[in-house]
Amino acid sequence: MATIDLNSDLGEAFGRYSLGRDSEIIPLVSSVNVACGYHAGDSDVMAQTVELAEEAGVGIGAHPGFPDLQGFGRRKMDMKPAEVQHMVTYQVGALLAFTKSKKLHHVKPHGALYNAAAKDHDLAVAICKGIAQVDGDLPIYGLANSELISAAKEVGIPFAQEAFGDRNYNADGTLVSRSLPDAVIKDPKQVAKRVALMINNQEIIALDGTKIPLKPDSICVHGDNQAALDIVKELRNGLSEAGIEIKTF
Repeated sequence: MATIDLNSDLGEAFGRYSLGRDSEIIPLVSSVNVACGYHAGDSDVMAQTVELAEEAGVGIGAHPGFPDLQGFGRRKMDMKPAEVQHMVTYQVGALLAFTKSKKLHHVKPHGALYNAAAKDHDLAVAICKGIAQVDGDLPIYGLANSELISAAKEVGIPFAQEAFGDRNYNADGTLVSRSLPDAVIKDPKQVAKRVALMINNQEIIALDGTKIPLKPDSICVHGDNQAALDIVKELRNGLSEAGIEIKTF
């Protein structure tokens, strides 16, 4: 039976502002990416999200991003590689401290940091070095076939090739910018069908029809997508019907 890790970006509330349906989504996925206070989240939200994830027995990952609360980490910032490395180490270390085992399952960069590093090798290396500073055995979740995967190999940390069920792709394998139409897919049935085909055919169809080869280890559903809970439920059903088991990477 084929297996796939199903992850979701969570812990993105802040202070009095709530976002997402974390408590309902966590039991339905196999791993979570928890915001570390830079693009979203705060110390209370981090503690609460980790506790929920530990109770559910899912893989807990750090979700470091640019220090951009107002822009939700989706605006690229001009930072030197050393600054990015230290920024990642800081955020990963912060989330690690909230876990009972003092051990994380993975790290997945967020938003603009993730997308920029998918193309920028030096930036990707800085992120991987920042992770290795905390734990050299800690895997990075990176966009399949991107510079994040190349950098992980170069630095010598484990990696998972990630694909997105609720995002459309460009012909070069990058994600369609959220500033453009059709960047985000909100129909749960469409997402479930898309992911099953992605896993079974080991390819994704870009917006222009280009077939992009990939072999995903993990599928992401964004927690801030208003249809996230419905998408995760539909995904579980669809993958089960396709004979694909959801299992932590």
